[in-house]
Amino acid sequence: MSKPYAPNSDQLRNPKSATVKPTVPFVDLKSQYLAIKPEVDAAIAQVIENTHFVLGPQLAAFEKAFAEYVGSAYCVGVNSGTAALQLALMACGIGPGDEVIVPSFTFFATAEAVSVLGGVPVFVDIDPVSYTITAEAIEKAITPRTRAIIPVHLYGQAADLDPILALAERHKLHVIEDAAQAHGAEYHGKRVGSLGTLGCFSFYPSKNLGAYGEGGGVVTNDEELAKRLRMLRDHGSTSKYTHAVVGYNFRLEEIQAAVLNVKLPHLTGWNNHRRQRAAKYNELLSDSGLVLPREMDYARHVYHVYAVQSDNRDELQKRLAAGGIQTGVHYPIPIHLQAAYSSLGYKAGDLPVTERLSERILSLPMFPELNDDQQRSVAASIA
Repeated sequence: MSKPYAPNSDQLRNPKSATVKPTVPFVDLKSQYLAIKPEVDAAIAQVIENTHFVLGPQLAAFEKAFAEYVGSAYCVGVNSGTAALQLALMACGIGPGDEVIVPSFTFFATAEAVSVLGGVPVFVDIDPVSYTITAEAIEKAITPRTRAIIPVHLYGQAADLDPILALAERHKLHVIEDAAQAHGAEYHGKRVGSLGTLGCFSFYPSKNLGAYGEGGGVVTNDEELAKRLRMLRDHGSTSKYTHAVVGYNFRLEEIQAAVLNVKLPHLTGWNNHRRQRAAKYNELLSDSGLVLPREMDYARHVYHVYAVQSDNRDELQKRLAAGGIQTGVHYPIPIHLQAAYSSLGYKAGDLPVTERLSERILSLPMFPELNDDQQRSVAASIA
């Protein structure tokens, strides 16, 4: 019997891919919920019973626990990963005309957060093995208007940060880690998010650590930045009806914080299971002809996504779908070629590695509860 199906973020945004219940889902949120149901139900009930729904004890407890987990001094909970990126940029003073170097091979929000503040995203290509930006590519893109770099720890693997951090120090640039897909991932033994000026996380339901709705967080070791973030997420207020700056309503709700408090102690175990499932895929697909993901020497990959490369990606995806196996594509159109950024003048061929990967990458089912039988079904369909 197949496990209950719950769509991931791609299916939630693309209903056509979620019309048929798969035999192997891309992600299975229902199974995870059932495993922790008593804890989650009790935590949510407590919030409702206490009737403290915003900026309460659940959020304070989660911020403390997640900061300790990441290895940062402070965590500021916000209502989405996109809000986390935007507030991190605002806290660093990024504004109109400022350039921020970002990869094009990432979710749209990485660049969008720059643009909504009037900044200019400057897109660079990525390493063909790690799928993350490199110091070499960044250095070529630095201009007198550059103010920050956003390395994305894509699919659960850290970018090579030491050269990036050294480059940023030489040029006096902020490094804002986009760790939306990398909860618990490590770089040389340290958890990502804790190494730059600020680290940004998404708690979207399908993430390695996901809420039951939208959620996000920013971590930092800088006390002044943490204070500014807390003001900005709550209308720029220092106390009720006292506003020092113009801010936003980007607060993380208590019910979501309560869910995250229940889930956080399970995160290390879930990540270990993901790594085991990735190792099983590596074994089953070793002779498939696909290019499999590679864990870099400096990294501890947590496999938010298990992405393979195929010369016939679209055909393979259709064949797997016909067999009841759900997959995703992260990401089919690079951001520099999106219509929203046509005004920046990028054209096909500008970022060759990114553009080639966008045509070849296919994400296979990956979640902690994935079992051997399901993975064998995937491998058999690929074969």
